[in-house]
Amino acid sequence: MPRSFIADPHSRSRPNEVVVRHISLDLDVDFSARRVGGTAAFDLEHRDADATQLVLDTWQLDVSAVRGADGADLPFELGAPNPVLGSALTIEVGAADRVVVHYATSPEARAMQWLEPEQTASGKPFLFTQAQPILARTWIPCQDSPAVRVTYDATVRVPADLLALMSAENPVERTDGTYRFSMPQPVPSYLIALAVGDLEFRELGGRSGVYAEPSVVDGAAWEFADTEAMIEAAERLYGPYRWGRYDILVLPPSFPYGGMENPRLTFATPTILAGDRSLVTLIAHELAHSWSGNLVTNSTWNDIWLNEGFTVYFETRIDEELYGGPYTDMLLRLGRQDLERAVTDEQPRDTWLELDMAGRDPDDGPTKIPYEKGSLFLRLIEAKVGRARFDAFLRSYFDTFAFESMDTATFLAHLRAELLGPAGISDENLQLEAWVHGPGVPSNAPVFASDAFDRVDEQVAALLGGPVDGGVVAALDTDGWVSQQWVHFVRALPVDSPAATLAAVDEAFGFSGSGNIEIATAWLELAAESGYVFEAPAVDRALADFLTRHGRALYIRRVYEKLAGSERGLARAREIYATARPSYHSVSQAVIDRIVGKP
Repeated sequence: MPRSFIADPHSRSRPNEVVVRHISLDLDVDFSARRVGGTAAFDLEHRDADATQLVLDTWQLDVSAVRGADGADLPFELGAPNPVLGSALTIEVGAADRVVVHYATSPEARAMQWLEPEQTASGKPFLFTQAQPILARTWIPCQDSPAVRVTYDATVRVPADLLALMSAENPVERTDGTYRFSMPQPVPSYLIALAVGDLEFRELGGRSGVYAEPSVVDGAAWEFADTEAMIEAAERLYGPYRWGRYDILVLPPSFPYGGMENPRLTFATPTILAGDRSLVTLIAHELAHSWSGNLVTNSTWNDIWLNEGFTVYFETRIDEELYGGPYTDMLLRLGRQDLERAVTDEQPRDTWLELDMAGRDPDDGPTKIPYEKGSLFLRLIEAKVGRARFDAFLRSYFDTFAFESMDTATFLAHLRAELLGPAGISDENLQLEAWVHGPGVPSNAPVFASDAFDRVDEQVAALLGGPVDGGVVAALDTDGWVSQQWVHFVRALPVDSPAATLAAVDEAFGFSGSGNIEIATAWLELAAESGYVFEAPAVDRALADFLTRHGRALYIRRVYEKLAGSERGLARAREIYATARPSYHSVSQAVIDRIVGKP
């Protein structure tokens, strides 16, 4: 029998007793009622011969009936609701190995965003789900723990003028409104995803393509031209891509993340469509999740660094393969800047790699620590044992634990036995405990040089060396700078820079009107924190437009946090948020509610 499931503080299910192995969905999508309803059939494995109850996680689901394979009603009970965990659905299954739950979602299902025609590029309604970390239970009854993996199939009925897609084998053209899907590889519930909209498909390569609304799809196909090359680079590093196809779906602007690594169909924000392919490293990140996260998955959300830290490391290795070391050096430096900021902003316990999220919504956890501290830890190991040896270890790791879950203790034991011990590296030499179970960044963290950023620093020094006027700014040597250099430039400007300096650089370089979300975010953070936004009406308008037009949680969070740092700024943040909030996904709403308060 496979090893036991470890306790998950964010799931009421009891998979060590009865575990779900396959889900069959049969669902109708009702845009007018903002509900999805139908049946979910579960194939079960009794891991405990004496267990007679199946426990599923739910959140505000309307469960009308539960039946066995023979159609007979089965007793069930919905437990008391918890605002984060929802209600446990306990079903008396006896020895049955298949049950069918008849249910419908709530219009408030937190995983689902229903967009009105005016919120989309095509002028038609749109639906997408976002289930990570524990929102799958808001649209499917399930054992909503990342350690529980299921295969699934689905029949989904939608309006005939819309296309339905899932994290599964997908169509490329519309049908009569009925779509059938199959996912033969086992996935955790947070990777089951659905999207419905006015969508078209463009091929990118032999096993990759992009879906988007008609006015967006051709630009997206141009932006993602390197996708097939990324897949090939990833395979050279860490073994075969095991999911069949790798397609991308570009969602409307309210999507709360940069990307979501749903197997076979990455969901992506339109904010990466910068028009110059400068932000496509996000695709490398989501592709890397096909190994780190989707193939080997964190057992609980306390172990999220095993998903995200590995993926940031892998992403930058793909970038290095395709775009070279100097490009990757800039990404590593920006990542280190993000990490230093996160260490300052987060509570010390939340800067450990192995988190303690018991009793908390995992969406409330630290944003950058698992990503950047986790990646930095892996870079340290690589430096200690050598790249060739570390690559062989990672490739073996993905092969050994493919389609399984991983917790921190098990990984560390595997790391010691298979890599550190044979290489003669001790825990003390690595400062392993300080990295995994200690705050901040240990003293042996790698340091990354970047000639490209050194050139930026020289120009910042020239800018700040005396009185600033248009001539000084015009004399700066910025020819050939890429977006990462511009982000570093803005971050290097002191928060107490005179308004005249900020006005001069904005006029020269157009930061307030930048279509690159990384540059725009860095600039608006500076404008908000410095108070410059209140001295420049055009910048204030740009800030309000940015926060109203975008729903990507990481970036709007940064701007709201800086704006809310003063009494005057908090009032302005609340004024903007009152207008913007209805267009945000529930994930982004929850984040900004905590910063400025719910309107």
